[in-house]
Amino acid sequence: MTPAEVAIAAAIGLAAGLLGGLCGIGGSIVMLPALGLIFGYEDQQRTRHHLYMASAMLVNAVVALVAVRQHTRAGAVRGDLVRSILPAMAVAIVAGVLASNAFPGTVPKLALVAFIFSFALYTLFTTVRSIPDPPPEAQRRSPALFAAIGLVTGFLAGFLAIGGGIVLVPLLQVAARVPLRNAIAASAAVMWLTALVGGALKLATLPRLGLSVSPALALAGAMAIGAIVGSTVGARLTHRLRLPHLRLAVALALAAAGARLAGWV
Repeated sequence: MTPAEVAIAAAIGLAAGLLGGLCGIGGSIVMLPALGLIFGYEDQQRTRHHLYMASAMLVNAVVALVAVRQHTRAGAVRGDLVRSILPAMAVAIVAGVLASNAFPGTVPKLALVAFIFSFALYTLFTTVRSIPDPPPEAQRRSPALFAAIGLVTGFLAGFLAIGGGIVLVPLLQVAARVPLRNAIAASAAVMWLTALVGGALKLATLPRLGLSVSPALALAGAMAIGAIVGSTVGARLTHRLRLPHLRLAVALALAAAGARLAGWV
């Protein structure tokens, strides 16, 4: 990579890390559109998207690991959530990665676009009509429910190369009635390991898709530089700021990027 490309990748990582720390997501919905729009693809099948997926998943692990330290200091990480979600999500992310390898890059790319718009709509809904934190007696603490949420999240995380927080946080809020800050903290606490597992597997399978490992590692390393800074700041802001309108602005910007990535604008 040229110095300019390293700087661009680091800036992408900074933006992804900031969003990841704020929202408890890995940042792939920033990284993958940005990588596709800036660095492009080499064929109509968008095979290079698989390379970007590997890089993004590795950076997701960095974003989550940095963020979880801040959430732990704030006392927001719940052990019962992490213990129930982590094993199921780790297994399911492997299945998701292997499933994604069976398709040309256009399929996970367009699926990612759909998820970006889902994230934007969900953020719009929760900004207009916020989901209040439930009282302690209304919260569900079923390990089986948490594991089921982990399975769904893990498969989608592996197939789309997202950290999984875009799925995990809303599911924990709606299905398990977990308070938002606890859901964000739990997402980071499980994601650093599951993203590492998924990213390592995706990286190892790149040669089967005709792609080289070294460019993926180079991209991941450059983005990680910015992601460490962004995630640290974002995770701190989660516990200090009123965030709905900021997240809405980010979601709308991502929706515009998703439309551009899909070729609609």
